[in-house]
Amino acid sequence: MIGEVPNMEAGQGFSTRRLAHEAGVHRPLQAGICGTKKTGAESIVVSGGYKDDEDYGDVIVYTGHGGQDGAGNQVSDQTLNDSGNAALVTSYLEGLPVRVLRGYQAGTPFAPPSGYRYDGLYRVTNYGSKLGIDGFLIWQFRLEAYDDTPMPTQQTELPNTTAESESVAATGNEAPERVTSTVQRIVRSSAVKRQVKEWHDNRCQICDLRIEVPGGSYSEGAHIRALGAPHNGPDTTGNVLCLCPNCHVMLDAGAVVVEDDLTVIRGGQPAGRLRTDPRHTIDVQCVRHHRERWRQ
Repeated sequence: MIGEVPNMEAGQGFSTRRLAHEAGVHRPLQAGICGTKKTGAESIVVSGGYKDDEDYGDVIVYTGHGGQDGAGNQVSDQTLNDSGNAALVTSYLEGLPVRVLRGYQAGTPFAPPSGYRYDGLYRVTNYGSKLGIDGFLIWQFRLEAYDDTPMPTQQTELPNTTAESESVAATGNEAPERVTSTVQRIVRSSAVKRQVKEWHDNRCQICDLRIEVPGGSYSEGAHIRALGAPHNGPDTTGNVLCLCPNCHVMLDAGAVVVEDDLTVIRGGQPAGRLRTDPRHTIDVQCVRHHRERWRQ
């Protein structure tokens, strides 16, 4: 299950990982990532299993799965083909929340003194690859707490890095670390949007662009008739288009409108026809409402 677990609040402790499993917070008894490429990541455990992890409380730099030996040493490169890593990529692409469970072994000031603690929902805001401490390629995912997720309890003071940061800012850095990464603007997602994007295989219905990123492809679900007052559009597949970010912005700002026959109008001129799929019936009433809204 993606998102909140019923009757479970951030800060809830568990003496063992099995109890966290039984509560539905993190189902695997060993794996640190729960989820699949298709569904996204349900949850992760921060438990010190990877040397390159960083934990700042409301921000976690989480090392993906794979490439370790039994002693916890990285002995081979990680890939995005691993189901856990692929799940976190999907969470990033779809803007899905991820539950975070911290274990006492994490070795950070935000780890519980014993057992495990559920620390609420985080979002994956970017990801990238780099050479890890052991000299092999690793994939890392930056997770940030949602605004209503409380800051986890800090057991000890974090090192004071202010002076070091000021020095770097003043003198610069002649050899900054290079990390391959992808940056995302946060997009709210829903089952309706995900269905439309799946039907169109993440290919824009206006310009036909499919944005390829490491581990998958990216598109956005765009409501034709805006949700909420004063437009009150329905949250249905007929009111959603699969678009690239550029075409999404143009649709939302009225730079693009669509005729009843699904001809795309850009700058007052026909610019092709909206690409369709037999499974996706577009609500013409929503198309008309959008067009009337931006009539000049």
